[in-house]
Amino acid sequence: MTSKWLFSGALAFELGSWGGLLSNPSIIEGVYLYVVPHAVASVMLTAALWLVLPKRYRFPLPWSPLLLFSLIFFIPVAGAVGVMLGVFPGLYLPRREVEQGWQLTRMPSLPYRAVHEWHSPLFNDGGLQDVLQLAGDSERRLSALLATRAMPGNDAVPVLKLALRDPEDDVRLLAYSMLDQRENHINQHIERLLERQANTPSAATRAALAGWYWELAYLGLAQGGVLQHVLQQALEHADAALRSEPSGDLAVLAGRIQIARGQAVEARRFLEQAADLGVGASRLAPLQAEVAFLEHRYSEVVNQLRRISPARRAKPPLAATVGYWL
Repeated sequence: MTSKWLFSGALAFELGSWGGLLSNPSIIEGVYLYVVPHAVASVMLTAALWLVLPKRYRFPLPWSPLLLFSLIFFIPVAGAVGVMLGVFPGLYLPRREVEQGWQLTRMPSLPYRAVHEWHSPLFNDGGLQDVLQLAGDSERRLSALLATRAMPGNDAVPVLKLALRDPEDDVRLLAYSMLDQRENHINQHIERLLERQANTPSAATRAALAGWYWELAYLGLAQGGVLQHVLQQALEHADAALRSEPSGDLAVLAGRIQIARGQAVEARRFLEQAADLGVGASRLAPLQAEVAFLEHRYSEVVNQLRRISPARRAKPPLAATVGYWL
């Protein structure tokens, strides 16, 4: 309300000053008839404009109102109109947002290396196999291969085998090298254990041999006829060790080997032996379900899966199987 009165007063005094000039006054009369009313109008307009300014533009005093007064007083008519044209559009028209051309980021941690930003996540929900199949950049496929070094063998080997079909030589060579390292690692253990078994035979050495042969088969590092040979070696060592020193874990391993060989009757015999040796029903249930499936006793598959504890049923890889059967 104060600003309106000040604007109205300023307009009245400014019109009065111009009216005084129309009477063709002398210099002394012109001072009284024009300069004084114009000064009063400038003061009132300055006060009115200063009141409507945002707080950050009102200060520092007295320079902010003094600048407005100087523009209005020393440039008659055009100064007042120019100041208002400069102030009111800024007050009442929305300010356009300027697009930010930079992105604020936190200080990176040591070693302060530049990070290359991909246009899409390197390893998305589809997993490493999708990266190998769909990524057009060979560097990303190589990175996916290197990520398998931190994965369990049964998860990493399928990814490495998929990379053997990659069109880039570097990707295929890296995948072959990583597979070869895993296989050599297992074969070195088997060679040392065979030498030890030849010198000092023991049930523990045979059990370890069965485990490493099974690892070759379980990871998929042996195929075709080699796979059958590896499974046969694993079974012979497991059976021999089991006859010398009965063990629930070894009986479970023998049962898994027979399942892999498709021998359901022998597998069931080993699993029953494992149960007699104290292995829990929840641990044996998935294997017994596999045996029932081999024997086409599908209702028994459901019964065995129901014996698995709910917590274990909810975890992969059982979750997908349980979800299908139950």
